[in-house]
Amino acid sequence: MPFTFKKATGRAGLTSGLFVCLVLLSLLWVPKTAASASSPADARITAVKRLDARMLDLTIQSPAMRGSVPVRVILPESWNSDKTRTFPVLYMLHGGNDDYTSWTRETDIEALARNSDVLIVMPDGGEAGQYSDWFAGWPNWETFHTSELVRLMEQRFRANSHRAIIGLSMGGLGALNYAARHRGMYRYVAAFSPTVDIDDPSIRAYILLGNVLAGNDVDYSRVWGDPAQQAANWEAHNPSAMAWAYRGMKVHLSVGNGGLGPLDQNRDPVAQAASTLEGVLLPDVEKFAASLRASGVDVSTHIYSPGTHSWPYWERELHLIWGTVMRELEH
Repeated sequence: MPFTFKKATGRAGLTSGLFVCLVLLSLLWVPKTAASASSPADARITAVKRLDARMLDLTIQSPAMRGSVPVRVILPESWNSDKTRTFPVLYMLHGGNDDYTSWTRETDIEALARNSDVLIVMPDGGEAGQYSDWFAGWPNWETFHTSELVRLMEQRFRANSHRAIIGLSMGGLGALNYAARHRGMYRYVAAFSPTVDIDDPSIRAYILLGNVLAGNDVDYSRVWGDPAQQAANWEAHNPSAMAWAYRGMKVHLSVGNGGLGPLDQNRDPVAQAASTLEGVLLPDVEKFAASLRASGVDVSTHIYSPGTHSWPYWERELHLIWGTVMRELEH
């Protein structure tokens, strides 16, 4: 699936104290009432690391994934001051060849969320996990993200049923698939530079090329099955085949034309060259948007020129839609 490039930067945790310890303990332990009792098969939080006043890294033991998955969380502004309130949730999915740290590493999402009373959840999705329950039987990313993680956020972080989801590149495909395959789960879905038609031969070639460049040797028959023998399963993970399923939610699509512009200056030449593949995605995004409109879906688009498959454009897009996302979640 389309890939992204990581910068080798990091974040240092801040000081901790008694208050922090109490907060973390409250996240790791919940009384087993009739409404919140857990069973050995449930996903559970096994570690919490505080990165700053409102940002945490969780380690979640997942039955669906047969192991631990990291998830980064930004707490709502009034998380500590209003202990009885529940909060809307924004899920943010990263791209290929990247991980759950990407949104905070590459964008100013923390600053954007500073005055927000929305729980922001950034789960890991694997470097080439495709946000799917694999036809091979494992891994089961979709079950983890749309079932186990959602329940944990409700049980431990006071999440409510007002949800939005944003994804870029591989995460854009994931966001669109999750929204279509779990109707009613999200009010709003945004996909930046997404693959929207996995039946398009040029897109399949692009997927394979992207994974070669990223060093991921993925056999897609393990992800969705053989394209011919399991064609129905491919269609069931193909946004363009499910335009009708987006009725009742707002959809936002954005993509560039692949041309280099001012935002691409001072970037690695290899990354710049690879990012021009953005233009391959554009025709399918335009067709998909037209199909959504014909199906009666509330869809907005941002087709920009110049624009490559890279973080400066995705961060700009995040700023452009932020107000809309917050309004959809909070009303």
